[in-house]
Amino acid sequence: MALFLVVGFTATLVSCTKSEDVQVSAPIFKVGAAISTKTPLAGIVKGTLLADSTYRVSDNVFINEGDTLLIQPGAKILFDGKGVWSFIVKGSLLSLGTQAKPIYFTVANTTKTDVLGADVTKDPAYTGLWGGILGETTFKNIIIKWTHLEFGGGRVVTSPVSFVANGGVAYTISSVNADGIVVLEDSWVYGSVDDPIRPFGGKYNVMRNTFEKCGFTGGEAFNVKGGTVGNFAYNLVIGAATNGPKPSNDGAGTKPQTNILIYNNTLVANGFRRSADGRGGSINFENGAKGAFYNNLIVNSKYGPRIVGASATYSGNALLMADTANIKYGYNYNYVDSLKMANQIYPVGFTTKPQPTDFPAPASFLPAGYKLGQAYDGAAIVQKNNPQFVNFPLPYTATKKVGDASFVGTFNFRLQPGSPALGKGTTSFTPLQVVPVSERFGSSEITPPSTDVGCYPASGKGNLH
Repeated sequence: MALFLVVGFTATLVSCTKSEDVQVSAPIFKVGAAISTKTPLAGIVKGTLLADSTYRVSDNVFINEGDTLLIQPGAKILFDGKGVWSFIVKGSLLSLGTQAKPIYFTVANTTKTDVLGADVTKDPAYTGLWGGILGETTFKNIIIKWTHLEFGGGRVVTSPVSFVANGGVAYTISSVNADGIVVLEDSWVYGSVDDPIRPFGGKYNVMRNTFEKCGFTGGEAFNVKGGTVGNFAYNLVIGAATNGPKPSNDGAGTKPQTNILIYNNTLVANGFRRSADGRGGSINFENGAKGAFYNNLIVNSKYGPRIVGASATYSGNALLMADTANIKYGYNYNYVDSLKMANQIYPVGFTTKPQPTDFPAPASFLPAGYKLGQAYDGAAIVQKNNPQFVNFPLPYTATKKVGDASFVGTFNFRLQPGSPALGKGTTSFTPLQVVPVSERFGSSEITPPSTDVGCYPASGKGNLH
């Protein structure tokens, strides 16, 4: 009897020890019923697109009010490029990729043309082979994490939403509900006909993304309209037609005033496919928008940060004044390879005020008695203060055109240990808390500012691409 008890007790101990060693994986988050890959996506859809599965889109997809469409890690959503189809969100869309298993919205049998000096008129990035993810007046959530959005922003024939005209550009991400939540984080946006992101209202957190080839002959990475508030931070924007972020309060009506905080972004070679003088290249505030911009690394962009004042014009067209009393900025870093760009770090005809915290120091190249918007000679800073990227040629000599640098490819825009851009920023401001912090229904993290300028701080807490 005693022996039986000992053996039984020992077996129990072994059993407990083994059970403690077992690692049980948490099930993948799922909403509603699984959606089959056998039938193309079209019409009203809700439920879950399964991990590591491939789905094809044959028409516009509608997510009704109160419904949710979840996309699990590793899923691929393929458009055929024959029709400019969109995802119209009246409820919630959750594209929850992971670093190990990103999600793809892309076009079947389409190859990227990432060659310096290639003919942009033949580049599929600027064609718009599908529409976008479009949040209608009732949408609740558009949450996009670790997702590739490629070849979108096409021109529709018949618009499926209230805020895009027939024959208009759909935009890769757009929305019209000022109360809706939009998160785009740790994702890749590649190509568009015009702006890949154009909010007409919403609460936005756009953080730690990579933007390439935004807009053909015009377009910003983030072209904000009235009723939109949020952050644009730790993003790499390379080769946009016009600007990186451009806040405006256009069409606000009774919506909240546009208020965008722009910080710790790296903006490279932007503004060169927009031919009009005075049109962008980095950051732009106009038409009643307020906000702030700090710690941005601006390299070889056509113009420095532009704030539209009371009497600004470009190409003979009057511009509407930004809310200049409520725009704060400083600690921004500019590097340029040409005199033409040096002469526009503080754009001529606009009201961007040089800040003592800017780099290079304004006093090192602006004349005594400089007045806002006047022309000046920036020769003293051409090819000075190289930020020392890990792998990107500065001075830029890869081709004759700075604007050819429109994609990341094998370039690496992290800063070398000795970079003069390290430690030039500030942490004296707080990001806007307009979206929840949530694994599924908000941002994974509202990354705070870093004193290392640009989207790749030495801490590794910024952009992870």
